[in-house]
Amino acid sequence: MKLTFLGTGTSQGVPVIACTCEVCHSQDPHDKHLRTSALIETDSGKNILIDIGPDFREQMLRAHVTHLDSILITHAHRDHVGGLDDIRPFNWAQRQKMEIYCNHEARVAIERDYHYIFAPHEFPGLPEANMHELTGDEAVLLAAGEEVMPIKAMHKDLPILGYRVGPLGYITDANYISDKELEKLKGVDTLVINALRKYKHFSHYCLPEALEVIAKIGPRVAYLTHVSHEMGLYAATEKELPEHVHLAYDGLQVTVGGTE
Repeated sequence: MKLTFLGTGTSQGVPVIACTCEVCHSQDPHDKHLRTSALIETDSGKNILIDIGPDFREQMLRAHVTHLDSILITHAHRDHVGGLDDIRPFNWAQRQKMEIYCNHEARVAIERDYHYIFAPHEFPGLPEANMHELTGDEAVLLAAGEEVMPIKAMHKDLPILGYRVGPLGYITDANYISDKELEKLKGVDTLVINALRKYKHFSHYCLPEALEVIAKIGPRVAYLTHVSHEMGLYAATEKELPEHVHLAYDGLQVTVGGTE
């Protein structure tokens, strides 16, 4: 399978509006981060999206995505679900509802905030979706035909989900994962995990904490996502990381087992 990092930034993205720091004014494209989202292309040709934030439309056009089979939601904060209205072109092109998977907390929030998607209506052109609630206790078979293992984590006081898709593990916005849930990630080849900045944050892993989790899981290679401008310049930070750990950046494509 192939993983494309569509966005790798925190809720404000990078550059941050009105910020004068050197990262926000960097000309290095590695320092430009849309809101966090990723696309999994399976060996069978299915496309699975992880999170659908407010940059979704731009990300789909930039990555030339022409079909989308399922969406995995980590949690319902706006930087992770703010693009839901833009599933409409896929509904139209594919002539079917979008299959969306999330936990209970995210389902309640999405059905509240995007009630018009799920309410009976006769108006053509509104988004259409089927919601599937995951408990996080067992693997599930997506409509895309791929087995996915939800990983339960905490984002401060909010229960969220990470996901394991075969040899790929993906966690974002977490600041706590129990040892039991970490066991589900043992044996992954490639791990993606959030690291907001280099010093502690109240609801996200910071860089030292993310590195500790990576060491516990032991992937062949790990990528850090959901980074803020406080992480520092890509070129400098990348040199500080262990050999098998890298800062992800928008547009990076990774084949599980090697990079392209």
